[in-house]
Amino acid sequence: MEAEEVGSIAPASQSNGTAPILCAHLLRRVDGELIRLLESLTPREWDFETIAPMWKVRDVAAHLLDTALRKLSLVRDSCQVEPVDIHSPQDLIALVNRLNGEGVTVYRRLSPPLMIGLLRTACEQSASFHESLDPFGPAAFGVSWAGETASLNWFDTARELTERWHHQQQIRLATNRLDINGSGILTRDYYHPVLDCFLRGLPHLYRDVDAPAGTVVLVEISGDCGGQWFLARGLAGWEFAGAAAQAAARVTIPQELAWRLFTKGIHPKAARDRVKIDGNEHLGERILRLTAIVG
Repeated sequence: MEAEEVGSIAPASQSNGTAPILCAHLLRRVDGELIRLLESLTPREWDFETIAPMWKVRDVAAHLLDTALRKLSLVRDSCQVEPVDIHSPQDLIALVNRLNGEGVTVYRRLSPPLMIGLLRTACEQSASFHESLDPFGPAAFGVSWAGETASLNWFDTARELTERWHHQQQIRLATNRLDINGSGILTRDYYHPVLDCFLRGLPHLYRDVDAPAGTVVLVEISGDCGGQWFLARGLAGWEFAGAAAQAAARVTIPQELAWRLFTKGIHPKAARDRVKIDGNEHLGERILRLTAIVG
């Protein structure tokens, strides 16, 4: 397949996709914003619907509590109370969906004050745990949506940040609190590392896409929190490059849309009209299929 070039591109000053995402210190801050957000909600708002299918605000909060406690128990405390038998990606998805459903079923029954109190404790311990890890040591879990069966702690911690960030953003969207405390959590400090982590799934997503060696796809997330990511076809497969002179396809996604697109918060077909693709549409449209969550 021949790739059509789309003009020249100025060199990028950032190492998007090519350097470790060292963000353990952000978990505490993002979770602090979560606690303040939940404390601001009225009783009625806890039952507002979110863009997460079949989950209300209380369900998303329950999920955040459950996953923080579950990881502390399993990873920090080495407590596993049931055997796990995973032989395929489908097995992993089924397991994660079951555990998520069970956790939400239990914790959604809690009153808002009790849930907030437990979240404050769980988030504090979770942040301390991630801060204590050697970022370049082996993680307990591989980041499966990026095609990794084994990952380093920095990547697993960055994945944790994406979870805490995007679920909180779901609550903010549902309760019209995207701009609370100024700009909420849609700030460059918080959101750019989340985007950088999401896009680490692109080499795995493109693994079966054929193109000549040297072909480049440029992904641009527009807005103050975004940037440019250069995905290049090397001899061994697709990988990120620091910059490129030419691109076969250039995909521009508004930052307000990107997090929803990559977490199943909007269907790719519904998002397509807001995504600009210049050059090779076959190469560019693949990005709409990126899913940076399990399940």
